[in-house]
Amino acid sequence: MTEVKKPPRARGWTRFVTARPRLSLLAALVLTALAVLAGSGVADRLGSGGWEDPDAQSTYATKALERAFPASQPNLLLLVDAGTASVDDPRVAAEADRLTARLAAEPGVVGVGSYWRADSAAAAGLRAEDGHEALIAARITGDEKTMGETLDRIAPAYRGDHGPVTVKVGGMVAVRHEMQTIIQEDLTRAEMIALPITLVLLVMVFGSAIAALLPLGIGIIAILGTNAVLSGLAEFTDVSIFAMNLTTALGLGLAIDYALFIVRRFREELAGHGDPLRAVATTLRTAGRTVLFSALTVAVSLAAMLVFPQYFLRSFAYAGIAVVLLAAAAALVLLPAALVLLGHRVNSLDLRRVLRRGRPAKTPGEEGTAWARAATLVMRRAPLFAVATTTVLIVLGLPFLGVKFGTADDRQLPASAESHAVQQHIRDGFPGSPGGGLEVLAEGKATPAQYAAYKERVERLPEVARVEGPLVEGDTAYFTVQPRGEAVDDAAQRLVGDLRATEAPFTTKVTGTAAVLVDSQHAIAERLPWAAAFIAIVTLLLVFLLTGSVLIPLQAVLLNALSLTAMFGAVVWVFQDGHLSGALGFTSPGSIETTLPVLMFCVAFGLSMDYGVFLLSRIKEEYDRTGDHTGSVRLGLQRTGGLITAAAVILAVVMVAIGTSRVTNTKMLGLGIALAVLMDAMVVRSLLVPAIMRLTGRATWWAPAPLRRFHTRFGLSEAEPGETRTSGSAGPAGPAAGDAGTDGTAGTAEERDPVSTGG
Repeated sequence: MTEVKKPPRARGWTRFVTARPRLSLLAALVLTALAVLAGSGVADRLGSGGWEDPDAQSTYATKALERAFPASQPNLLLLVDAGTASVDDPRVAAEADRLTARLAAEPGVVGVGSYWRADSAAAAGLRAEDGHEALIAARITGDEKTMGETLDRIAPAYRGDHGPVTVKVGGMVAVRHEMQTIIQEDLTRAEMIALPITLVLLVMVFGSAIAALLPLGIGIIAILGTNAVLSGLAEFTDVSIFAMNLTTALGLGLAIDYALFIVRRFREELAGHGDPLRAVATTLRTAGRTVLFSALTVAVSLAAMLVFPQYFLRSFAYAGIAVVLLAAAAALVLLPAALVLLGHRVNSLDLRRVLRRGRPAKTPGEEGTAWARAATLVMRRAPLFAVATTTVLIVLGLPFLGVKFGTADDRQLPASAESHAVQQHIRDGFPGSPGGGLEVLAEGKATPAQYAAYKERVERLPEVARVEGPLVEGDTAYFTVQPRGEAVDDAAQRLVGDLRATEAPFTTKVTGTAAVLVDSQHAIAERLPWAAAFIAIVTLLLVFLLTGSVLIPLQAVLLNALSLTAMFGAVVWVFQDGHLSGALGFTSPGSIETTLPVLMFCVAFGLSMDYGVFLLSRIKEEYDRTGDHTGSVRLGLQRTGGLITAAAVILAVVMVAIGTSRVTNTKMLGLGIALAVLMDAMVVRSLLVPAIMRLTGRATWWAPAPLRRFHTRFGLSEAEPGETRTSGSAGPAGPAAGDAGTDGTAGTAEERDPVSTGG
C-alpha cells in the first residue's frame, strides 16, 4: 500500500508570514500611508547634478574661485536680443545697463557683469558675431535648492520684452532647474503610461484580474517606500533627481517579476493539491528562495556604484538597493499573506474566457509546451545556436568601440526648453564658446612679472586661442584660457593636461568643463575594476550557493555581460551618432555622458541576473529531482520561459515609458535598458543558455569535493525536503552524473537524451 505523504507543517518563515495575514496586510497599509507622507515632495529635495568627483582638482579649484572670484563662475546668463538693432545702439545699451544694475541688486546674486560693462578683452566673448545679441552674466549663490528658489523668484522679472530688447534666461542654474522640472513632469507621465499597460499585460499573463492586481500592488508599495527612503537620505547627503526614474522602473519591474514568480508557483501548487496554506509553504520554500537570491544579485550589481565618488552614481545605488529590498520584502511577506486569504479566489475574474470561446484553460503542466519544443530544437543544434547567437551579439556591440565621452549639458533638454535655446544661441553665434573656457587658479605669492611670464607660456600652448587675466585678489589669482575648438573635445581635454604640466612659480589648479570631464573619467577608470570585481565575485558566490556548480556561475557572469552588448552598441549608434534623433526627439551632443555606461551596466547586469536566477533555479530543482540534465534544461525553460518573457516585456514597457522623457539621459537609460532586458530574455535565456548548457553537458554540475561540502552546508535549493538528490555527486566521474530517467533510474540512450534522438 502506498504511503500518503502528509503535507509539511508550516514552520519558520512560512509560519511567520502566514500566521496573521490580516494583521500583516493592515500593518503594510499603515506603513504605506506613512511612506506617502514621508516621501511627498521628495523631488524638490533632490539635486540635478552630481557628475563631478568631489575630491578632484577641478572641484577644489571651482569652489576656491566661487569664494574668491564669484564673477569667474557665472551660472546665470541673460541673452539680450536687440532684434535688428546693434547691441551698441544707445537705447539698447541704456536698457541693458539698467537690467545689469537691477540684477546686481538682487539678493543671492553676485559677480554681475555684462558686455556693456566689460573691458575690451572680455567684451569680445560676450557679444554675438552678428552684433545683435550680447550677454549679461552673474552667479546665483547657495545650494541647488536655494539657487532654484532664487531663479524662480527673479526670472519672471527679466524674461521677455524690455523696451528695445528681448531677454531670455539661460546658464547652468537655469539648465539644471529646467531639467529638474521636466523630469518631474515626465516621471508622472511615464507612470500614467506604464501602470494601465502593465495591468493589461498582467491580465493577459494570469487571466485572473485578482492575480493581476497583486504584482501591481507590490510594485506601488515598493515605489512609495523608496521615495520615503530617498527623502530621508536627502537630509544627510546629496541625491540625484535622476534616481527617481530608477525607483519607478525597478519598483514596478522587479516587484512584478517577483510577484509573477511567486503567484505563478502558488497557482501551480494550488492546482496540484488544493490546500492554500500548503501551496504558500511550498511556494516560499521554492520560489521564495529564488526571489531572495534574485534580489541579492540585483542589489549587489547596484551596490557596486557606491565605490564611485560622483553622487549621481551613488544616488542610483541608494534608490536601487532600497527599491530591490522593499520589492523583495513585500513579495515575501505581504504577498503570501494575501495569497493565504485569497486561496482559490486568486483565480477569480478570469478575463480570458471570452478569448478561449469555451475551451478549458490549460493546466500548469500543459503550459509552456512551445518553450519545451524550442529548447529541444536549440539543444539538438547547440553548436550552431551558440556560435550564431554569440556572433550576432558581438556584432551589435561593435559601435561601442567608437564611443566618445562627454559631459551632460543643456542638450539633454528638448529644443523647446528656454535654457537650451539660449546655450545653443551662444554656441552658434558667439566667439570662443563663452562659459566653455578653462580657469587656472593660481595660489601663492607672485609678482606681476611672474604672472606675465606664466601667461606667455600658456599662450604658446598649441590648443590655446587666447588667455585672459590674471585677476588678482591677495595671494590668489586666476586666468581664463579659451581653447581653439569645442569646450570638451579631444583638444580641450589635452589642453587640461598641458595646463597642469606647465611650469609656474606658484601652485596651479585647472577647472572648467573639460577639466571636470577629465577628472570624472579618471575617477571612473580608477574605480571601475574594483566595481567590476565586486559584482563578479559576489555574483559568482551567490550563483554557486544556488546551484552548487563551479561552471554555472562562470557561465552566468559571462552570458550576462554578453547580453548587454546590443544595449551599448545602440547607445552609441543612436544617442552619440544621432541616428533616429528626429524620431525619438532629442539633440545629439556627439558624445555619451561619462557616468551613463557605468550606470546602465550595473542596472542591466542586475536585471539580467534576475532572469538568469529564475531560469537556473528551476533547472536546478528539476535536476535535483530527476538527475536528467537535458530534461531539466528543457523542463526549466518550459516552466519559466513564458514567465521570464512576460516579466521582461512588462519591465520593458515600464522602461520605454521612462524613455519617453524629454531629457536625453533619461531617454537613453530607459530605452537602453528596455533593449537589454528584451535581448536577455528572448535571446540569451531562450537560445544561448540552453545551447551552452547542452555543450557543457554533465560537467555543468561539477564541483570539487570541498566546494560540494560547502554547498551542502550553506547552499539553498528549490527542491522540496526529501526530494533533493546530492548535486555534489554530479560530475563526470560520479554515478549521479548520468542523465537518469524520470523515475530516477538509469534509462536507455533515448530515455536519457531525447534531444539527440529528436525527443
